[in-house]
Amino acid sequence: MLQRLYRVQFVLLSLLAFSLLTLKAQAAEMIPAPPQIAATAYLVMDADSGEILLAKDAEQRFAPASLTKMMTSYIVEYEISQGNIAEEDMVPISEKAWRTQGSRMFVREGTQVKLGDLLQGVVIQSGNDASVALAEYIAGGERAFADLMNQHASKLGLKNTHFENATGLPHENHYSSPHDLALIGQALIQRFPEHYAIYSQKYFTYNKIRQPNRNRLLWRDDSVDGIKTGHTDEAGYCLVASAKRDGMRLISVVLGTTSEEARAQETQKLLAYAFRFYRTHQLYKANQVLNQSRIWGGASDQLRLGLDQDLAVTIPRGQVEQLEANLDLQGVIKAPVARGQQVGRVVVSLDGKEVKSVPLVALDDVPEGGFFKKIWDEILLFFTSLFN
Repeated sequence: MLQRLYRVQFVLLSLLAFSLLTLKAQAAEMIPAPPQIAATAYLVMDADSGEILLAKDAEQRFAPASLTKMMTSYIVEYEISQGNIAEEDMVPISEKAWRTQGSRMFVREGTQVKLGDLLQGVVIQSGNDASVALAEYIAGGERAFADLMNQHASKLGLKNTHFENATGLPHENHYSSPHDLALIGQALIQRFPEHYAIYSQKYFTYNKIRQPNRNRLLWRDDSVDGIKTGHTDEAGYCLVASAKRDGMRLISVVLGTTSEEARAQETQKLLAYAFRFYRTHQLYKANQVLNQSRIWGGASDQLRLGLDQDLAVTIPRGQVEQLEANLDLQGVIKAPVARGQQVGRVVVSLDGKEVKSVPLVALDDVPEGGFFKKIWDEILLFFTSLFN
């Protein structure tokens, strides 16, 4: 009788444990359908992992309007970082810059303006005149500057972008995609963090004219700290925004909305959904030792292995316990090996499905060993391969 009672208790406990596991698995999968977004195209990307969480026509080409100025400011910040120009430089204002139509900083022809002020005029006031003045100062002319923009676009891996000017004024061969625009935003945030505070600035005054940043979310959401708005009749109302909550940074892109208010509201929908139902997990740091491997014919016998950049993944909330990372090593590693040389891959899976694969690299230089060391290792390798 007592044994039967124990068996009944065991069965009940087993059923309870199974039920809890089932409920936990179901809870981890309870993610509602994405919100309906009133935009021609949109995207939400995690800034650290690069994972695209939501998207519509992310790779299609559209007129980017003043979102173009993200690349203009990117080049300015790049040139500053290289020491080629400085924020204190005085930039001459040409007649062409002064006469440029559209949104303006209201610089005057024949004057000189501090480069740092022009950069703020581009980012905060979306000044077409400031954009042309900077293009002429950096490249000698807007056409040459557009060529520079396209070179940087190529280096950033943008596949659906081509620039014809520094402003975003309409041109049939001037286009970008939601994904490419998100990548430019990611580059601004990660490569030039010392300048990124400009993009959250709400007002800028020049020539006694105070203009607000057109990104309404800077007033509505403390987590939003950039990046750029745009509008033309062809492009509609557009916004690339970035927000950071609980250590997780997202970049959103909306194109082709009907008003300034609409682009703000649709962006809020995207950010609210992505922050609520997704989470980014930092798995490994760059240069962190993940494993050591036998290296043959080298000055040393062991090679440290790791990554050349941080590894993060973005997955639905509540599923981190189902993450698994595996090292896929090439069969035999022979010297010489250079630091940064790929020797395999790190494959991250979620519930058995691959979510990310990145190169596994050597963390050290290992030159060839001496003559006798190489001969001895060849003999060892021969017999090791026989047994394996």
